[in-house]
Amino acid sequence: MKPKTTAPVGAYLNILLAAALWGVIGIWNRTLMAAGLSPTSIVLVRNFGGCVLLAAIFAVRDRRVFAVKKEHLKYFFGTGVVSILLFTCCYFSCQKICSLAVASILLYTAPSFVVILSAILWREPVTKKKLAALALTLVGCALVCGVFAGDLSVSLSGVLLGLGAGFFYALYSVFGRYALAHYDSMTVTVWTFLFAGPASLVLLRPAELTALAQPKLALIAAAMVVFSTVLPYLFYTKGLSQVEASKASIMASLEPVVAALTGVLVFGEPMSALTAAGIFCVLAGVYILR
Repeated sequence: MKPKTTAPVGAYLNILLAAALWGVIGIWNRTLMAAGLSPTSIVLVRNFGGCVLLAAIFAVRDRRVFAVKKEHLKYFFGTGVVSILLFTCCYFSCQKICSLAVASILLYTAPSFVVILSAILWREPVTKKKLAALALTLVGCALVCGVFAGDLSVSLSGVLLGLGAGFFYALYSVFGRYALAHYDSMTVTVWTFLFAGPASLVLLRPAELTALAQPKLALIAAAMVVFSTVLPYLFYTKGLSQVEASKASIMASLEPVVAALTGVLVFGEPMSALTAAGIFCVLAGVYILR
């Protein structure tokens, strides 16, 4: 399934909606972390919970999504394990070594990787408009994440982990494109989590997960799985089926903007002039790609 040169508006809206839903994950994460769950345990809950939810829904709704050819399983291993699992492991490891701001901006080198890989693999044109949008979103993400707000502690290992996170994050768009050449977006999303969920069990810490026995925390975890895991991947993969991978990845840079606005509106965090400028840059980059 090759993306159209001019994608329908609905495809762009799917990608932006996915980014917005990823951006509000802080609402759920903060509560779970305060209850004693580590970032890696939250990754496990997200991926394994998404696996169980999608498998249950489609076992009732449409079992045809489970019918895939053995030779195509490599694509879902790519989206589920190589991308989702490895990028989160690199990202959270980077957060332990560097500041959250550094980790975030290194993660959002992902669109750059996608632009390069898309040009090599599928000869997607690297246009002036695309480069301008990429530059705007990178600067915008840096501003939103506070990279220019003060001195930041950066180590070589932290940089390598952060770049690894961005690279593996980018690979979802790459492996996803290959999978979408053979299957619809629902099948790709389901099989992604059928790989990512079980693979995430390597992060299991049973003592931490006992906190989820509390009804309130279980509900928060369920909301995270539904609204910031399953739905955004469904929307993003659907959009990716009709939009160039490089454009889709750049547009998904809306995520840190939504995260920043969530901090302001939900948690009362201050909005600095640099953050506002960063939001403007990201929105301008997304607008250029319309």
